[in-house]
Amino acid sequence: MTEASVTATTTTREVATAAPTFQPPGLLRQVQMMVWRNLKHTRRQPEMLTDVTIQPIMFVLLFAFVFGGSIRTDSGSYREWLLPGIMAQTMAFASFIVASGLNMDLDKGVIDRFRSLPISRGSVLIGRSVYALIHSSIGVFVMSMTGLAIGWRIRNGFGNAVLAFALLLLFGFAMIWFGILIGSSMRSVEAVNGLMFTTIFPVTFLANTFAPTEAMTPWLRSIAEWNPISALVQAMRELWGNVPPAPPSASWPLQHAVLVSVGWSLLITAVVAPLAIRAYVRRTAG
Repeated sequence: MTEASVTATTTTREVATAAPTFQPPGLLRQVQMMVWRNLKHTRRQPEMLTDVTIQPIMFVLLFAFVFGGSIRTDSGSYREWLLPGIMAQTMAFASFIVASGLNMDLDKGVIDRFRSLPISRGSVLIGRSVYALIHSSIGVFVMSMTGLAIGWRIRNGFGNAVLAFALLLLFGFAMIWFGILIGSSMRSVEAVNGLMFTTIFPVTFLANTFAPTEAMTPWLRSIAEWNPISALVQAMRELWGNVPPAPPSASWPLQHAVLVSVGWSLLITAVVAPLAIRAYVRRTAG
């Protein structure tokens, strides 16, 4: 072997040794990138925020000033009684956001492009879930400011206030898994919107969100009071000091609203999350 060959071989080895090896980012960094991607879409298309800015304000004002005068509650103010219900409805609709967004990415082949990258498949779901919570939390903040402007108050201290908002976010996290399941199972955004509207919309009204359950027929009242949203709304109202504890005639879930609200959120997550993951894996397989 000539001296030139030895030199060339040595140089090649040195370059190969010195060349940096690519390390894919960790899961946390991957999730951050996915969240940032969705936030950039919102920044470029601010009209995507209308459902958590304009719509909540419209709901608060319409129900407070149009229907509030004819609805009797166990609270001194219907406006204070109303706000927790609208917040729970907004968080339930967080499933809409993740379902339609995920289905759109699947339909346009965006997920296929992500699969070609050295990133975890789970980072896509986690990133979109975190974004959905951020998106819905904007609506809760807007409604809180609107409620404060029209007379809603938190009367039971900082700790109970934080607990109520934590219950709201926990329920939103559970509903996001439902959105992932529907978004992965349906074949078009139109189908997703149709199914989500016909399921989530009635559930949010068949509860104590906008009107008391005492005036309902007995069988309908039982359904409404065992609705997971009713427990969440009752828990927030009690924690914020907007209503007294549930009357003896109320169903068991409303008598133990905080505990039941946590239980419902964990149960929905435990049942729906495995189904959602399986549907997503099946949809992205191949």
